[in-house]
Amino acid sequence: MAPKKVVLRFSADIADKPIIYRLVKDYDLVINILKANVNPQKEGTMVLEVRGDLYAAGLDYLRHQGVLVQDLTQEIARNEDLCTDCGACTAICPTGALYLERPSMEVQFDSDACVVCYLCLKACPVRAMEARF
Repeated sequence: MAPKKVVLRFSADIADKPIIYRLVKDYDLVINILKANVNPQKEGTMVLEVRGDLYAAGLDYLRHQGVLVQDLTQEIARNEDLCTDCGACTAICPTGALYLERPSMEVQFDSDACVVCYLCLKACPVRAMEARF
């Protein structure tokens, strides 16, 4: 089964619960945390890559705990016609999804490694990086 990317949004009242642990232990899911952002009030957002036979049951458990679960339906794309290969996006990409290929020094984009953090959209001076739904 190919991993699926999901976005979890949770409130402060469930921030102290071991929800990721339960997904692994009780539902035998393989979890890769791609991005996590928890504010001082302990509300937060996580982007996960999830794989396993009990995927649907695990997500139902999260919903029952009060976690808002959404499929990661948005993606980042690189418009090769606009890109000037300046590399500004590669310096800011936290996952290495954008990188300079050597020796040509051309920007390459691995969409499977992208966690849709939007940093490249802000960094690109010619707006070659685009968010798509």
